[in-house]
Amino acid sequence: MNLKAGLWQQQTLKLSMTQELSQAIALLQYSTQELVSFLEQKALENPFIQMEAPNIQLMDPRHDRLRKTRIHKPDKTKQEWLEQVARKTTSIQDYLSSQLIMKALSNKQKMIINQLLYNLDSNGYLAASLDEIERAADAAPAEVNQCLRMIQQLEPAGVGARSLQECLMLQLERKGDVPPLAAAIIEDHFQEFAEKKWKPLSKKLSCSMASIQEVSDYIRTLSPRPGAEYSTEPSPYVIPELIVQVIGGSIELRMNDGTIPAIQFQKEYYHELSKIRDPQLKSFIKEKSQDFRFLMKSLRQRHETMMKVGMALVEFQSEFFLKGSKYLKPLTMKQMSEEIQVHESTVSRAVREKYIQTPFGTFELKYFFSAALETDADQTSSNTVKNLISEWIDQEDKGKPISDQMIADQLKREGIRVSRRTVAKYRDQLGILSSSKRKRFDE
Repeated sequence: MNLKAGLWQQQTLKLSMTQELSQAIALLQYSTQELVSFLEQKALENPFIQMEAPNIQLMDPRHDRLRKTRIHKPDKTKQEWLEQVARKTTSIQDYLSSQLIMKALSNKQKMIINQLLYNLDSNGYLAASLDEIERAADAAPAEVNQCLRMIQQLEPAGVGARSLQECLMLQLERKGDVPPLAAAIIEDHFQEFAEKKWKPLSKKLSCSMASIQEVSDYIRTLSPRPGAEYSTEPSPYVIPELIVQVIGGSIELRMNDGTIPAIQFQKEYYHELSKIRDPQLKSFIKEKSQDFRFLMKSLRQRHETMMKVGMALVEFQSEFFLKGSKYLKPLTMKQMSEEIQVHESTVSRAVREKYIQTPFGTFELKYFFSAALETDADQTSSNTVKNLISEWIDQEDKGKPISDQMIADQLKREGIRVSRRTVAKYRDQLGILSSSKRKRFDE
């Protein structure tokens, strides 16, 4: 072994992660909302980036003033401008506090109630133990229990509960049309009832299965999350990246660019700054100009990759876009990567949290990638099998629900070889209960 020190020349090939490449990778995996947030942050950091918000029409005050003097019928097809004003949301704590204003409360009670309200979660449940409330408010157990009961008597019914069982009981106390066994079942046999162990429960209570089914139907009308209506969390919106339309029997694909702000270079500002002779300023101008070029290149690459993925999807799943979900074919990301000649990880990033709008609804791009299952004739998609399982269960006799084995046998008759265990796995993924827990007892 030669251990002598020396200098040698060696040629190697390696991929270095430049800032430009890192940004391109990041932009590709961003969803529409994440991309908009990223561009807004870039516009704050770079004075040469000008963003134009999409789908926003500027209002001319002079035009609007003149328009008010004219009598005209409102256009029902246009959204009322009032609907675009941000709505002020009321939290569950504010709503409960408003109901307590007229009550004569001592300072001690106000302190305890504030602690209780502060510890309510978004569903209206008490998230802290009574011991913690007692220590925080320096109060006796009886005082805390009295204040908690006061909150539990407010609207909405069920608020201030410490468990689902207590939440349901609080709602039953206010109802006048409660089935005879409802309170006894929820209070004393809640676990058996929830796990649908109804046969032993019917023997304990000396009642029919139909009576327990009546209680179950009634309980479903109650709210398990009484505070959810007052949640201040904004509802998530799905914005499709791609839009597929079928016109005259042909499939057309386009990018939904209207949701992404347009990016422009501030030429006037650039020219003004360039006139100033300052070495540091010139370095800053060069850096930010280059940053803008990198950003535009990354956005173009993202657009091209998304269109390639979309075009390949249209080619692979043309029958789906023309006829519906029953015609979904098995497709892997490896097949897609080979088709558009990119790495499999690039496809994975491209479909992450992206959606496509089709004539049959809006789907996540990942929906179109599923494993292949062998059939007597050809192959079918696992998503197609899930759709069949869901459809058959929707149409079943609820008094005699079909078992996993029966579904597997039915699939076999359709030419799809799937085991009972696989059916159970797909059913769980669809969020469907087992046949024993789906069964109804109406007689």
